[in-house]
Amino acid sequence: MLFNEISIIYKTITMGLIASLPEIEQQATSIFVIHEKCEKQIPLHQHSKSQLFYVDGGIAYIRLADQLLVIPSRHYCWIPAGIPHSLTIGQNGTHLRSILFTTKGENKHAFYNDVGIYPINDLLIEMMRYTEQWQGHILPDDERFMFLQSIKSILPKISIRHLPIALPYTENKRMLQIISYIEENISDKHTLETISKRFGLSDRTLSRFFKDTLKISFLQYLKLLRMVKAFELIQQKAHSLSEIAYLTGYQSLASFSYTFYQVTNMRPSEFAHLNSMV
Repeated sequence: MLFNEISIIYKTITMGLIASLPEIEQQATSIFVIHEKCEKQIPLHQHSKSQLFYVDGGIAYIRLADQLLVIPSRHYCWIPAGIPHSLTIGQNGTHLRSILFTTKGENKHAFYNDVGIYPINDLLIEMMRYTEQWQGHILPDDERFMFLQSIKSILPKISIRHLPIALPYTENKRMLQIISYIEENISDKHTLETISKRFGLSDRTLSRFFKDTLKISFLQYLKLLRMVKAFELIQQKAHSLSEIAYLTGYQSLASFSYTFYQVTNMRPSEFAHLNSMV
């Protein structure tokens, strides 16, 4: 289950990116490049450089202090310096392409100030893949430095449409039980009444529990969770969109498509097309 996997992050010792953290901090003026077949889980960490990363061909989840961000295929993530985060990869052996930049010049554009998830275009994919043979520190006197800096400089220009899929996160054990049950039975027709009855709570108590614990209503959370599951199913390429609609609890493709567009500002067919290009 998604939330159980995220919780395991804090109990897992991993190598790769985490093992590189001390080295990343050794050169304040460098751009640090990492390409690796990523571990499934990278625990909580932070660094003094801003990070651009792309999970090539997979789906990933970034956990911040109180949010779980979903990064579908054909999307990249930008994380400003100093923000604690952890990473879960949906598939083992997926390529993680990560470039860590100094913060110099970031005050010139608001884009660099916030965590963001954006569609990745062909130009950015090819530029990042071009760096595949580069690893570690690239210093300002290296001719490769300017190429990497150009990647950073184009991000505000090509990253117009932000993907706003963020699941609120909590470590409240009671709430984790409830949302894990919903996730395991995501195709069912859930209502505040059915979940209240299942867990021996009144409708009013459960509604208040969601708002107090997750800062979101029950129905809003259910909608977001269904979209996350839809992302996963589309990425697997094993079901039609009509089947995915029913598997995520919608009674028709039309209602699924409407909600998908409402949340992501794109049709599921458009998202599926992006996924087919991976």
